Amino acid sequence: MMPTGRLVDLSIPLENDVPADPPFQKVRIDYRTHEGTAKDIAAAFPGLKPEQLPDAMGWAVELATISTHNGTHVDAPWHYHPTQDGGAPALKIDECPLEWFLQPGVKLDFRHLPDGHVVTPAEIDAELERIDHRLSPLDIVIANTRAGSRYGQADYIDSGCGFGREATLHLVRQGIKVVGTDGWSWDAPFSHTARRFAETGDASLIWEGHKAGREAGYCQIEKLHNLEALPATGFMVSCLPVKVRNGSAGWTRAVAILPA
Repeated sequence: MMPTGRLVDLSIPLENDVPADPPFQKVRIDYRTHEGTAKDIAAAFPGLKPEQLPDAMGWAVELATISTHNGTHVDAPWHYHPTQDGGAPALKIDECPLEWFLQPGVKLDFRHLPDGHVVTPAEIDAELERIDHRLSPLDIVIANTRAGSRYGQADYIDSGCGFGREATLHLVRQGIKVVGTDGWSWDAPFSHTARRFAETGDASLIWEGHKAGREAGYCQIEKLHNLEALPATGFMVSCLPVKVRNGSAGWTRAVAILPA
């Protein structure tokens, strides 16, 4: 039976001129208007003049230059490394089981943690104890960080806490296949990691949450939104990714389904 109830949109829009990504990964959407496309339709029908169309109008259509990692999206294990689980080929987004993406949700509230903080397994366990929840395999675990409140602002990609290798494996080893965050990245923001790398010279700190996927395959949703509207438990999450052939990620209209 399909889940029914109140829907909460957990996705950000794909839009121009919003600092939701670093400059090298900006979205560009070209909006073509009804008036401007009449000539395109006319060209498909020899002898037709644009003014013969109803109100001399064509269709509205958008041409987009985007990455599969723009907008709210699901990362596949292939994004992290060519292999997973002891050397097996890493799953691409079109190969991930659909049942992973429609499961009960669990929200961990880490808004109090400072920007750049790397969440520990102990902090995950403490939050699970606070909300009185024991994880079940395939639960979709989403993290509400300070980044959610900064979406649309210049400091968004530098905001919120992140998850390193130990915290990621702590979840995945309990049967979790999909995690998510309202931050730009599942890892701590790059600006904070860059400072720690400069101080220590330890390259293992770089992208360590993602790279945990080499050891245990999992997916992650990035750039979720509106997590503040959710309870800690008692809801479903639908985050089915777009089927990009051999893709490292797929966009998703992530939605929480709450009881009616």
